[in-house]
Amino acid sequence: MGRPRIWRNDRFWLAVDHTVDPRVNHQPRQQMMIKASEDFAKEAQLTNFQPPNTTILHTEFYRQRAQPDVVMPLVTGETWIKVPETVLIEFVGTPPIGMGGKDVMLYTLGQLKCNTVAIGRCVEWGGNISALSCDARFAISNMTAEFGGIAGVFPADECTAAYISKRPDHNQDALYFRADKDAEYAEKFQINLDNLEPQVALFPSPDNVKPVSDVVGMKLDGCFIGACTTAEEDLVLGALVLEACLNQGMKPVAHGQRRVTPGSQIIVNNLKKHGLIDVYEKAGFVVGAPGCSFCLGIAADVAGENEVWLSSQNRNYRNRMGKGSIANLASAITVAASSFAMEVTDPTPFLKLIDVEKFKSAVPKQPTVSIAIADANPEISDSSAEANGKADAEDAASLATFSGSINGRVQVFGDNIDTDAILPGEFLCENDVEALGKVAFLHTNPDFREKVKQGQNIVVAGHGFGCGSSREQAVTAMKGAGVKALIARSFGYIFSRNYQNFSLVGIQLDDDRFYELAKENVDITVNMTGRTIEVGGETFRFNMSLFEERLLAGGGIMPLYKKFGNRLFRVAVQNPVTSKGSCGSSDCSSKQTTPASAVADASKDLSW
Repeated sequence: MGRPRIWRNDRFWLAVDHTVDPRVNHQPRQQMMIKASEDFAKEAQLTNFQPPNTTILHTEFYRQRAQPDVVMPLVTGETWIKVPETVLIEFVGTPPIGMGGKDVMLYTLGQLKCNTVAIGRCVEWGGNISALSCDARFAISNMTAEFGGIAGVFPADECTAAYISKRPDHNQDALYFRADKDAEYAEKFQINLDNLEPQVALFPSPDNVKPVSDVVGMKLDGCFIGACTTAEEDLVLGALVLEACLNQGMKPVAHGQRRVTPGSQIIVNNLKKHGLIDVYEKAGFVVGAPGCSFCLGIAADVAGENEVWLSSQNRNYRNRMGKGSIANLASAITVAASSFAMEVTDPTPFLKLIDVEKFKSAVPKQPTVSIAIADANPEISDSSAEANGKADAEDAASLATFSGSINGRVQVFGDNIDTDAILPGEFLCENDVEALGKVAFLHTNPDFREKVKQGQNIVVAGHGFGCGSSREQAVTAMKGAGVKALIARSFGYIFSRNYQNFSLVGIQLDDDRFYELAKENVDITVNMTGRTIEVGGETFRFNMSLFEERLLAGGGIMPLYKKFGNRLFRVAVQNPVTSKGSCGSSDCSSKQTTPASAVADASKDLSW
């Protein structure tokens, strides 16, 4: 990109996380990333930069972005989005004492399942939210990603304002929003919290949820408390459960690993202040520097093959904590109680024994702060956009569209194929497309690449293909392997943006008859011009907007930026001006077209 200036240095928040740890920060890969981040922070004069092992990027707010969707707004101040539907989940009742956001979310996942009602939608969490602390809301909003949602949003209330009031540098211009009284929702559901008990999500899915009472006694090799959905309140409660167990004379068994990794140095300091780091250490836990730790398993902390772990992280996909590892999810209190005998243990009896005054001291109740709800009346007129409108429309006429078809044979996948399966975490720092292609589905489908090579180059999948981590390398790995097109009932939201940004044809089609015919290794043709798919002697129609076609046919977001600079999105959404000698349609002979078969072979340059 030529290192353009960023749009606003006060609208970019940079933290060095995921792959860093004091035990490995001396290694070349970590040194390179740390130096690049520090140099950029100085060059761009960032107002919000967190050095290595200070915090993790999503400690206290929702996230789900990938490289193109960070870089383009950073440079242009603009991005593109298809406005999604919203689903409303209303909480009813009050959770028992000690039941925080993780248990609430695991229970919700068990009831409604991943990639079902939330897939491709925003999720508004409502109902009796006054019963949920800000820390509980952080965990729930963060795990909206596992639910399949684009974003998790709580209506602003006095709890929100009280939390923001602790940040005097950033609360002066706060605006508080709630949904309109007559807001329309795609669907509504209720989750009753009155009788909530500790939950455990069993390997290998966050929605494979059981009450802890159903799995008590399951043997463990490791216990981990940490990652972004383990908030400060959870870490405090975990320590107090450990303290209660120690006071009962319980001692940790000799075998097994016990690790705790707080989300930020601020949290570490608070735990130290109240003697809770000492409690963790007395209970046999090794305290790690703030970071993602075992949750991603690509830095210093990696679970061993066939090791069974109970973790308060947010994902338990295959190989998530390390190749061949077996991850199960629970709240910090359940992990803490289970760490003594290294077997799943119900923490409920110990919650009755915790030091309530110490909890109140470590997690003080915030003062009530009154708020005024703002009206959402954005101004959409932009004088600069109006001035450039004609030029944008004229440039839009030069944008490529598709011609022809993509031919191949089917390779079938099921539901909820996550990005950890598509591209294992240990290869996330690789940028060469061909190298990434050689490790696509390495652990879960080792014959995938050979099948593609032999002509099974059109992937047909069920619901939630590409769910999980927002790693753009999952798309580029499939391109590198030779995949020409993806067809699925539904895609993970970030994955769907990535395949468009990186120019890999993706088609959402939810037709039972199509999936009856699209069996393993059958011939299939995708007609991009006519928006049809032919398989088994039958034809199926699909939809694709002109903007999406331009993005895909143009080679992805980077070639469009090189051509139009900061105007790329404004140009790409314009209806083209009909110029002399041009009909203005995608079929016009004077218009640039891209053979559909060429898209899969587009530029493999991932440099930014």
